[in-house]
Amino acid sequence: MELTVWGAAQQVTGSMHLLQTSNYNILIDCGLDYEKGTYQEENQYFPFDPSDIDVVILTHAHIDHSGNLPTLVRMGFEGQILCTAPTADLSELLLLDSVNIFLGKQSRKPKRGKGRSGPAPLYLQKHVMETVDRFVTIAFNKPFKINGSISLTFVPAGHLLGAAAVVLEITENGISKKIGFTGDIGRKNYPVLKDPETLPQLDYLVSESTYGGRNHTHDKTLEETLVDAISETCVKSPGRLIIPAFSIGRTQSLVFTLNQIFSKGLLPPVQIFVDSPLANHATEVYRRHHNLVSEEAKDFYQTKGDEFEFDNLAYVQDRKESQSVMNYLEPCIVISSAGMLEGGRIQDHLYYNIQNYYCTILFIGFCAKGTLGDRLLRGDPIVRLRNRDLMVYASIKKTDLLSGHGDHNDLVANVKSQDPAKIKKVFLVHGEDKSMNALATSLSVEGYSVSIPKKGEKHILD
Repeated sequence: MELTVWGAAQQVTGSMHLLQTSNYNILIDCGLDYEKGTYQEENQYFPFDPSDIDVVILTHAHIDHSGNLPTLVRMGFEGQILCTAPTADLSELLLLDSVNIFLGKQSRKPKRGKGRSGPAPLYLQKHVMETVDRFVTIAFNKPFKINGSISLTFVPAGHLLGAAAVVLEITENGISKKIGFTGDIGRKNYPVLKDPETLPQLDYLVSESTYGGRNHTHDKTLEETLVDAISETCVKSPGRLIIPAFSIGRTQSLVFTLNQIFSKGLLPPVQIFVDSPLANHATEVYRRHHNLVSEEAKDFYQTKGDEFEFDNLAYVQDRKESQSVMNYLEPCIVISSAGMLEGGRIQDHLYYNIQNYYCTILFIGFCAKGTLGDRLLRGDPIVRLRNRDLMVYASIKKTDLLSGHGDHNDLVANVKSQDPAKIKKVFLVHGEDKSMNALATSLSVEGYSVSIPKKGEKHILD
């Protein structure tokens, strides 16, 4: 059995791991690599023949794990894509949204009098629908026979609705081995989502390391942080609190937490707008798979009603309604995407409010270097929006309490569920060098054999 890490090797995005037995090729995740400058062009080239892949296993819907599946299909992959039911539904939404993003990157300005200029899209809607047709959904914690010698089990990972760690039991020459892939590991007590579950004893583990060397803040609860921000901006002042949030996962957890805050009477009523069509569709997926949300969310539903619907909450549907939010003069909260401010309706809200002294922009997620969100967080006094240089008068704040990733202690605890005398190797992926090395050091001290694979490096799992 041979493992090759073709994506998220010593970097965060582009998860793609190839596991090969003597007669079967398994691809775990097929994500977009956003760390390439011309990612639309570079992501279309695979280091293997897509038609040689027998099956794809998808850990969760986020684009850095699912986003290159339609390219794989377009270039010859003909097998099944195994995932949980929520992952299938959310992936369809995100992949269709990616098509819109690709097309949006093409210039609307005619080139030599006709057509569009700019990079060709990686794939189109028809390729997404061909991909969706290949999804085969599997329930959590129920072994699924891929073939006579390979069995798959999905274990809840807590990172996103439907997110799963992968456990493969493979028998070769009469010997069985178990190899696990964490996907992205979530956090305990995260709003809406169930806690990550412990993996069974493995022979090999491929673990994410995003927050290696870093721990989330614990001096305040999420509820306290939001109450303080809303009180300062919308209650004590006639201001506007703008929260950039990823449409899938982050927005639903934020809305549920706000529902809890206002249902407890911790603040006077404040108008809330969710201005993201993708978030609206994703919320319907969360409702459809309500059996998979946390017990806390289920209890809330039984006693107080829909977690994602309450007084003074409005889901904005179209551009006309979105424009009316810009013209709303009372104190309010606006939740909009994209989380890093690199597109979406959030840019409209920024354009009209970045010079508003009574506005606060509260970041609740990671912003990659070079993005507009990153520039605001580092304190740039001027930002460019709609070809205009605008002074930043709004207050800029940040909290990591809605991060969907487990921190350093969570990552270590996840590995420590494995007996160091029985597990042969832990491979670290999906992290920056500093994070991987910090996590590797901690695990080595605990007695684990750790490897940080380079891209394309083959590892024999004997």
